[in-house]
Amino acid sequence: MAPNDEQSGVPEERGLPGGAAGRIWQVFVDGLAALGTALILVLMTIICADIVVRNGMGSSLPLISELGALLLVMIVALQLATTIRADRLARTEFFYSGFRQNHPIAGSLLSALFNLVGAGMIGGVAWASIRILQKDWSSGEYIGVQGIATLEVWPFRALILLGMTVAAIEFLLRAAVDLRSALSGRKTS
Repeated sequence: MAPNDEQSGVPEERGLPGGAAGRIWQVFVDGLAALGTALILVLMTIICADIVVRNGMGSSLPLISELGALLLVMIVALQLATTIRADRLARTEFFYSGFRQNHPIAGSLLSALFNLVGAGMIGGVAWASIRILQKDWSSGEYIGVQGIATLEVWPFRALILLGMTVAAIEFLLRAAVDLRSALSGRKTS
């Protein structure tokens, strides 16, 4: 592990693209996660505001339930690639860690398979999101109550698509590192 990796708390990049391109990719992925974190604060604020208004006036604010649902999905999508890069996805670590330690080549192949399946699944979600985004864009889909408060849906869908696409690419990068590791016969983590 490089000295700066230990200091920053970020896991070693395990052979991912280095140089300027790797740094730009890392900043981009982390930027999406930071945007997701900021949106968590927005979501908390609108939920708290809705609770205050509900208790004070007896009715909910317009847009809150629909906006909350879209924000929640968007937050997950924006933070998924960082979760993948940090190797923080849920899996059976009691088997996986020991297996990789005792069988580095087979462990790398298993990890590559996991990452390729992840890329396929998340890529499928991204692919399906394209049509939803196109429909929302062309029809002018909105949430809320017309005349009171409305928001167009396509910007949310675009960020969901971006997050899912970046996560699928991150899975592919991880799979390439694992395959390269398996072919060279060395451990990746």
